[in-house]
Amino acid sequence: MKILVTGSRGQLGYELQQFAASFPQGRFVFVDIDELDITDGDEVMEFVSLHRPEFIINTAAYTAVDRAEDEPVAAERVNAFAVGHLVKAAFSVNAYLLHVSTDYVFDGKKTEPYVETDAVNPLSVYGRTKLEGERAVQSYKRGIVVRTSWLYSSTGNNFVRTMLRLGGERDSVRVVNDQVGSPTYAADLAAALLRIVAKVAVQPGLFEAGIFHYTNAGACSWYEFAEKIMHGGQCDCRVEPCTTEDYPTKARRPAHSVLGCGKIQRVYDVVAPAWDDALKRCLKAIIAKQDAGKNENL
Repeated sequence: MKILVTGSRGQLGYELQQFAASFPQGRFVFVDIDELDITDGDEVMEFVSLHRPEFIINTAAYTAVDRAEDEPVAAERVNAFAVGHLVKAAFSVNAYLLHVSTDYVFDGKKTEPYVETDAVNPLSVYGRTKLEGERAVQSYKRGIVVRTSWLYSSTGNNFVRTMLRLGGERDSVRVVNDQVGSPTYAADLAAALLRIVAKVAVQPGLFEAGIFHYTNAGACSWYEFAEKIMHGGQCDCRVEPCTTEDYPTKARRPAHSVLGCGKIQRVYDVVAPAWDDALKRCLKAIIAKQDAGKNENL
């Protein structure tokens, strides 16, 4: 079973690579822009025709949410047009396509968790272009969209690593407390995606196309998330709450973007760990990497 993973140098691509060795039923092909430019339709078709994967997992995305407001064309090329190229290529070899999307397709006005059938209304260029990508995948009978939120890992640029860095540099940080969502450890999302792949590979009749939500269980504000990070990372840095109005950004964020994840559990038997337990595991991985780096320098 050959599995093509795009965006291999991103945080989700990294975590999928960590699982590859313990997933013997799969032969992985990991690519990033140097190996495959997914915004080039001819290149994508040629690459997929050559390698003929049974599964394609697309983790590549333009994720600079604020910069996307100034670079809408660049965001659309990666988040929308490139996804269309992958859909066409997957169709050409009859491959399953798993595409990762975002809670930013919602406007955050709902106070209950969003389910897959709720109306979308993105507030930003990033959210709009990701929604375009979703719609491309929905046109394919072997396509799955997995929406997630507040993704972080032990590597790359993300909120957890930023807070740890600031926690070591400052006495205090201000973090918004009026935006609520579900932090998601990329390692857990990677495991969920591979669980879907494994189940469908063994029993193709279990496959169900469409949109699914996956996040770690539970919810918090960015402020509460930051407090947990500082405490778990043993940072002597005070976290002070502020409002979105106090901390304006170029792109508007949904105020409440908690995703309901019941469907993915019912269909694919994917159960998500609690977000605070996931954070502990990520912090442990970060500390282990730091210790390994120190030992290498001895």
